[in-house]
Amino acid sequence: MKNFNHPRKACLLMFSLAMSATCLAQRYSGPLSPEEALKKFKIQDGFKIEVYAAEPQVFDPVALEFDEQGNAFVVEMPDYPYEVEAGKGKGRIRILQDVNGDGRIDRATVFAENITEATSILPWKGGLIVTAAPHILYLKDTNNDGQADQKEILFSGFFDNNSEAQITSLRYGIDNWIYANNRGQHGNVTFSRQPGAAPQAVQGADFRFRLDKNKFELETGTGQLGQTINDWGHRFFTENSVHLQQSVIPWRYTHRHPYLPATKAVVSISDHQEIMHQETRPPYWRAERTKQRNKMYQEANMNRIEYAEDRFTGASGGTVYAADGFPKEFYGNIFTSDVAGNLVHRDVLTPHDKNPFYVAKRAENEIDREFLVSTDPWFRPANFTVGPDGYLYVLDYYRQHIETPVSIPDELKADMDFMAGSDRGRIYRILPTNATAKKVTVNLKNTTSAKLVEVLANPNLWWRLQAQRLLVERQDKSVVPVVKNMVAKSPDARARLHALYVLEGLNALDAKVVKTGLQDASPGVRENAIILAERFPELFSQVAEKINDPVPRVAFQASLSLGEYKNKATAPTLAKVIEKYGQDPWFRTAVLSAEAGSSLELVKALSQQPAFFHKVEPWKSSFLEDFSTVIGARNQKEQVGAFLDLLAQPILAKEEAWRKAAVAGLAKGLIKPAAANPPLAAALKNVKTTSAAEVNAAIQDLKRLY
Repeated sequence: MKNFNHPRKACLLMFSLAMSATCLAQRYSGPLSPEEALKKFKIQDGFKIEVYAAEPQVFDPVALEFDEQGNAFVVEMPDYPYEVEAGKGKGRIRILQDVNGDGRIDRATVFAENITEATSILPWKGGLIVTAAPHILYLKDTNNDGQADQKEILFSGFFDNNSEAQITSLRYGIDNWIYANNRGQHGNVTFSRQPGAAPQAVQGADFRFRLDKNKFELETGTGQLGQTINDWGHRFFTENSVHLQQSVIPWRYTHRHPYLPATKAVVSISDHQEIMHQETRPPYWRAERTKQRNKMYQEANMNRIEYAEDRFTGASGGTVYAADGFPKEFYGNIFTSDVAGNLVHRDVLTPHDKNPFYVAKRAENEIDREFLVSTDPWFRPANFTVGPDGYLYVLDYYRQHIETPVSIPDELKADMDFMAGSDRGRIYRILPTNATAKKVTVNLKNTTSAKLVEVLANPNLWWRLQAQRLLVERQDKSVVPVVKNMVAKSPDARARLHALYVLEGLNALDAKVVKTGLQDASPGVRENAIILAERFPELFSQVAEKINDPVPRVAFQASLSLGEYKNKATAPTLAKVIEKYGQDPWFRTAVLSAEAGSSLELVKALSQQPAFFHKVEPWKSSFLEDFSTVIGARNQKEQVGAFLDLLAQPILAKEEAWRKAAVAGLAKGLIKPAAANPPLAAALKNVKTTSAAEVNAAIQDLKRLY
């Protein structure tokens, strides 16, 4: 054992420790009090930021939701970044209260504790749905003591090995489905309310479910911590280094059949790349790691550069602002944070004039700055919510370090304390400079159903969604007549849309009311009415008309929904979609995703509309190749044979480009079927499409097999 009792040795030890502490202080700054941290913010002109809650009332906050009574529930995640055993987590859900009415939380009650990996919550039937990988739970206080005494495991089997990529971000959609981000992680998920049902593999997808109908299914996307849905049901999500993506085609369409050449249906909608304007310097470990990696890339002659700052790497919490507490020009904007950049970014969304998605732009007064930045490197804005008061709430995880240790070299993390700040946490409220925090009385739980219908016209999306959810939960059919009247006569398009989905949730939809929606002046209402029309065969012609809608997103939804109809006119109508919008790959995918859109009837219909095959264009060849790939992958002998015969028709035979594209696509599609068919595999080895003779030879070889 070493002897440190010698005065000289003791002095040397104290000096060494002091120098080490000084070095560490130079590398990583210390924490600030909530009041000191406020002074480090720079916010957009016209706004102010104030403390809503802070330690000891809240620690490590990652999600905040207000229920139908206005109660504020916050999820705390103190275990990050370390993994803990199931049942041994220290996660909590607290109820926050402002007892003295000064706008700041001064009391916190533990609603539930010892929850492993809880990351998001959603009010439902007087309780909370909770994502806590590998589960989605339902917790409820049944004796009104402020603590959950009922626990139900709704879903099990989600990925649970990385808290940055687990099931999270619960959102109640306008369509009565509850959406969750799964980051595309693997898992075989079971639903406790469907005992005996086969587990659902969820790899490559996000997730959605309905507890009112006991349904669940996969959804498009690979979102992380951050998902938001706007007034019209358009879904956006956040991923670490891609700060804003939109789900363009729901999973249920891209997987109607398993033969699409590509099923990725998301797009980054930012027009300003992934650049952000931070005002904190990168921490020592990040700067050093970036230097090491770039040196490695250069030595390996790799065309790759890593950035240590001013690029989104920790984007999270994307939230649409849809309330009346901010000036009107902020309505529909999306706020996204970056926990590594210590900032809040704002995007202004504009529908694309040709494509079926939005374009996200910086506001003119934020071209070279962010909506909110802090010079305190401990500021870790992880998430947001919009409250019943119409203001934006920012959840600050407040940690010295926010990176998982597994991605940092050992020599760089030797002096890093990844739990520094786990005894802290803040929630800020952002509001206009001339506004004051207002205590909003919320009592929707005891509001009559008739009054809840009136709330569907509230200018704040929070109120509208709470009212819609409660009406669906109650299943009070007495409101059906007044809700139908709202669909037809409300001056607010948003209220008309909520009314449509309240009727859907009450199983009170009929073709007449949906037809009213199809004729609505608002494109958002028309788009959703098209979705609802899928269940009414008699509305086929009205949906078919919508492919000529002047708004691209509406025409696009009609193109998707037409594939749900078993109608002899479906294929010819989808052929018109290709004629009109075929240059857009999204529309081509919409058509091919349908059985009718990937049938021989479609090509026959195109051949009867000479405009398509009259002139060879790259997009047409691409479509024909993708179409042929589906035909090949389906590998139905009669269909493949008929398609090969179709290639001999004069309109297709006169241009070799058509036959070349068709054969190339067939060869791609037949690769998997050929694995179990030696003669087909041998024939495919000889398929070449560089000359007319080779194309003809390939067609003849395939004809002999089919």
